[in-house]
Amino acid sequence: MRIRRLRREAAGLDVTAFINLIVVLVPFLLSTTVFTRIAVMELSLPAQASGALEQLSAEKLQLEVVVRDEAIEVGDRIGGLIQSIPKTPTGHDINALGETMKVIKLRFPEKMDATVLPEPGIAYDTLVKVMDAVRAGRQVQGTSVVPVDLFPDISIGDAPIRKR
Repeated sequence: MRIRRLRREAAGLDVTAFINLIVVLVPFLLSTTVFTRIAVMELSLPAQASGALEQLSAEKLQLEVVVRDEAIEVGDRIGGLIQSIPKTPTGHDINALGETMKVIKLRFPEKMDATVLPEPGIAYDTLVKVMDAVRAGRQVQGTSVVPVDLFPDISIGDAPIRKR
């Protein structure tokens, strides 16, 4: 007795419906996507301090801005504290920091670099505002307000630990 077998061809996939779905979904997803602008600021690590004691001079100024929880301390690595800006009830006083940076820039116009040293636990938003205040300011010239570079070369590191 002879066994009869049906010859079946391999079933093909019909992807037409899937392609139609993708054609509709891709423009919809692209139109609802939020495009964000990312700003990148180049930072460098502070150089290691040499062991020799140096006298403070205009050429040797090493400007440091230490961001602590209770205050912002502006100082020179060698000469010590220049100004301490206490924290206000609304947060760190960024405007006072900007004014201090302008005064320092007037005294040392050739100086272009500064180091920002935040304590652990300082909010990222606060750190960015401090870096912006150190990097650039605004100045009135005539009837307009123009942006000016204060200390655009910013290094970042960790704040020194206080001895209690």
